[in-house]
Amino acid sequence: MPQITVDYSAALDDTFDRKGYARALHPVVADTVATRVEACRTRTRRIDDFTAGDGTADAAIVYVEIALLAGRTDEAKARLAEAAAALARDFLKPDDELTVYVSAEIRDLDASYRKA
Repeated sequence: MPQITVDYSAALDDTFDRKGYARALHPVVADTVATRVEACRTRTRRIDDFTAGDGTADAAIVYVEIALLAGRTDEAKARLAEAAAALARDFLKPDDELTVYVSAEIRDLDASYRKA
Protein backbone atom coordinates (compact mmCIF):
# COMPACT_ATOMS: atom_id res chain seq x y z
CA MET A 1 0.00 0.00 0.00
CA PRO A 2 1.07 3.47 -0.29
CA GLN A 3 0.27 3.99 -3.96
CA ILE A 4 2.44 6.82 -5.25
CA THR A 5 2.06 8.55 -8.61
CA VAL A 6 4.55 11.14 -9.82
CA ASP A 7 3.50 13.19 -12.84
CA TYR A 8 6.34 15.16 -14.43
CA SER A 9 6.66 17.39 -17.46
CA ALA A 10 8.41 16.05 -20.54
CA ALA A 11 10.79 19.01 -20.27
CA LEU A 12 12.26 17.29 -17.19
CA ASP A 13 13.17 14.02 -18.95
CA ASP A 14 16.90 14.69 -18.60
CA THR A 15 16.85 16.71 -15.39
CA PHE A 16 14.58 14.79 -12.98
CA ASP A 17 15.99 11.60 -11.45
CA ARG A 18 12.71 9.74 -11.08
CA LYS A 19 14.10 6.42 -9.87
CA GLY A 20 16.35 8.15 -7.33
CA TYR A 21 13.41 10.19 -6.09
CA ALA A 22 11.25 7.10 -5.61
CA ARG A 23 14.01 5.30 -3.72
CA ALA A 24 14.50 8.30 -1.42
CA LEU A 25 10.78 8.92 -0.99
CA HIS A 26 9.83 5.42 0.18
CA PRO A 27 11.65 5.64 3.56
CA VAL A 28 10.18 9.12 4.12
CA VAL A 29 6.68 7.75 3.52
CA ALA A 30 7.32 4.75 5.76
CA ASP A 31 8.65 6.89 8.62
CA THR A 32 5.95 9.55 8.37
CA VAL A 33 2.86 7.36 8.17
CA ALA A 34 4.00 4.16 9.91
CA THR A 35 4.23 1.74 7.03
CA ARG A 36 6.99 -0.39 5.54
CA VAL A 37 9.31 0.68 2.72
CA GLU A 38 8.54 -2.62 0.99
CA ALA A 39 4.85 -1.64 0.84
CA CYS A 40 5.50 1.54 -1.16
CA ARG A 41 4.78 1.47 -4.91
CA THR A 42 5.72 4.38 -7.16
CA ARG A 43 4.90 4.93 -10.79
CA THR A 44 5.95 7.93 -12.84
CA ARG A 45 4.00 9.42 -15.71
CA ARG A 46 5.44 11.76 -18.29
CA ILE A 47 3.14 14.68 -19.07
CA ASP A 48 3.59 16.02 -22.58
CA ASP A 49 1.30 19.03 -22.22
CA PHE A 50 1.45 21.51 -19.36
CA THR A 51 0.51 25.18 -19.25
CA ALA A 52 1.05 27.58 -16.38
CA GLY A 53 -0.63 30.97 -16.22
CA ASP A 54 -0.90 32.59 -19.64
CA GLY A 55 1.36 29.94 -21.16
CA THR A 56 4.16 32.29 -22.19
CA ALA A 57 6.80 31.19 -19.64
CA ASP A 58 8.85 28.01 -19.88
CA ALA A 59 7.42 25.96 -17.04
CA ALA A 60 7.26 22.37 -15.88
CA ILE A 61 5.65 20.39 -13.08
CA VAL A 62 6.36 17.60 -10.68
CA TYR A 63 3.12 16.55 -9.03
CA VAL A 64 3.27 13.83 -6.38
CA GLU A 65 0.12 12.03 -5.27
CA ILE A 66 0.35 9.58 -2.40
CA ALA A 67 -2.72 7.45 -1.72
CA LEU A 68 -2.93 5.76 1.69
CA LEU A 69 -5.37 3.58 3.53
CA ALA A 70 -7.60 5.77 5.69
CA GLY A 71 -6.70 6.51 9.28
CA ARG A 72 -3.79 8.95 9.09
CA THR A 73 -4.23 12.33 10.73
CA ASP A 74 -4.41 15.52 8.72
CA GLU A 75 -1.20 16.59 10.42
CA ALA A 76 0.65 13.45 9.29
CA LYS A 77 -0.63 13.92 5.75
CA ALA A 78 0.49 17.56 5.74
CA ARG A 79 3.97 16.58 6.99
CA LEU A 80 4.23 13.94 4.29
CA ALA A 81 3.08 16.33 1.54
CA GLU A 82 5.68 18.91 2.59
CA ALA A 83 8.44 16.31 2.80
CA ALA A 84 7.54 14.76 -0.58
CA ALA A 85 7.53 18.14 -2.34
CA ALA A 86 10.77 19.30 -0.72
CA LEU A 87 12.53 16.02 -1.50
CA ALA A 88 11.62 16.27 -5.19
CA ARG A 89 13.73 19.42 -5.47
CA ASP A 90 16.80 17.37 -4.47
CA PHE A 91 16.35 15.22 -7.60
CA LEU A 92 15.97 18.08 -10.09
CA LYS A 93 19.05 19.41 -11.86
CA PRO A 94 19.07 23.21 -11.97
CA ASP A 95 17.80 24.85 -15.15
CA ASP A 96 17.77 28.65 -15.06
CA GLU A 97 15.50 28.86 -18.10
CA LEU A 98 12.71 26.65 -16.73
CA THR A 99 10.37 27.34 -13.83
CA VAL A 100 9.47 24.07 -12.10
CA TYR A 101 6.33 23.89 -9.97
CA VAL A 102 6.50 21.09 -7.40
CA SER A 103 3.46 20.02 -5.40
CA ALA A 104 2.24 17.02 -3.45
CA GLU A 105 -1.13 15.73 -2.34
CA ILE A 106 -1.88 13.00 0.16
CA ARG A 107 -5.26 11.35 -0.10
CA ASP A 108 -7.11 8.38 1.34
CA LEU A 109 -7.81 5.32 -0.76
CA ASP A 110 -11.52 4.65 -0.80
CA ALA A 111 -13.22 1.48 0.39
CA SER A 112 -13.03 -0.10 -3.08
CA TYR A 113 -9.21 -0.42 -2.97
CA ARG A 114 -8.00 -4.00 -3.28
CA LYS A 115 -4.66 -5.61 -4.00
CA ALA A 116 -3.83 -9.08 -5.24
